[in-house]
Amino acid sequence: MSESDKRSAEEVAQQRDAFVERFLVYAAGTFNFFAMYIGERLGYYRALADGTLTSAELASRTDTHERYAREWLEQQTVAGILEVEDETLDANQRRFRLPPGHVEPLVERDSLNYIAPLTRLMAGAVRPIDSLLEAYRTGGGVPFSEYGSDLREGQAAINRPAFLYQLSQEWLPAISDVHTRLQSDPPARVADIGCGYGWSSIGIARGYPNVHVDGFDLDEPSIRLAEENARHHNVTDRVHFQVRDAGDPALAGQYDLVTAFECVHDMSNPVAALRMMRQLAGERGTVFIVDERVGDTFTAKGNDVEWMMYGWSILHCLPAGMVDPPAVGTGTVMRADTLKNYAMEAGLTSVEVLPIENFFFRFYRLTP
Repeated sequence: MSESDKRSAEEVAQQRDAFVERFLVYAAGTFNFFAMYIGERLGYYRALADGTLTSAELASRTDTHERYAREWLEQQTVAGILEVEDETLDANQRRFRLPPGHVEPLVERDSLNYIAPLTRLMAGAVRPIDSLLEAYRTGGGVPFSEYGSDLREGQAAINRPAFLYQLSQEWLPAISDVHTRLQSDPPARVADIGCGYGWSSIGIARGYPNVHVDGFDLDEPSIRLAEENARHHNVTDRVHFQVRDAGDPALAGQYDLVTAFECVHDMSNPVAALRMMRQLAGERGTVFIVDERVGDTFTAKGNDVEWMMYGWSILHCLPAGMVDPPAVGTGTVMRADTLKNYAMEAGLTSVEVLPIENFFFRFYRLTP
């Protein structure tokens, strides 16, 4: 073997070993993620946020089995998510705790750092794996309903803090004329497209006490939960949810603001949806789109969030958007120029990327 061939073989071996090591890191992360899903679903983290617990105490507080609780506590400690006070004690005497810095991300649902719902999103995203494989083979899609309650609830919970607080306190005030209109009389009307569990609609109503919001979504279970959320926040006099296509000509021109949060990239026919939003807003209203902050072009390394966005796309957003033919197959990684082209085709002649800083989202103002 020549010297160059030896060097080439060594480089291949180094590349192989580095990949195997990275693969094992991926596996560890997967195990940790689904173990955290168990902790989120069973209320383990919330129980541990109140103080140190033995496995028997944790099982008692959460109505679960002690042996399973013990194994979960030990796994979470080895993973660095929990801490144990004295590892030398007998198994039934060891006391475990949630470190103070882990409480906010795992327990505090009003915090922008509350990331626990990502575990539910991930579990939901892989739920219809057999249907997903079939879609890859045939070019079909996977209906949203097949992803189940975990994906619905995880999506709602992860966006809830931003929608209840940032939406009315930071995002909409950045559009000064819209902000002024929402504060003015006669009361402004808002159409919230793809409203899901209703947190965006409720957030707008809470931040602007004059407005009336109509939330539209085609997923009936989501609308039922949205109605419950509106009742809990005492906004049912000004927020109404409907399982309905908002393309009814009778609604044309009735809204001062039309919003669509993280849903345009999921639509099989985004041009038709944007055309409908234009009709709802009429000649004087504004369409406000919030979608993913991906790079302007494809690069091998991607930007700082594309690793996540491509992950959601291959598992959920692209398959869900391929259900109704003819589907354009946008996927999660909807670049700014793609949305602009959709908007222009829909008759929206002005597309402005708003100067609102956010790690995950990009903000668009569309007008006729």
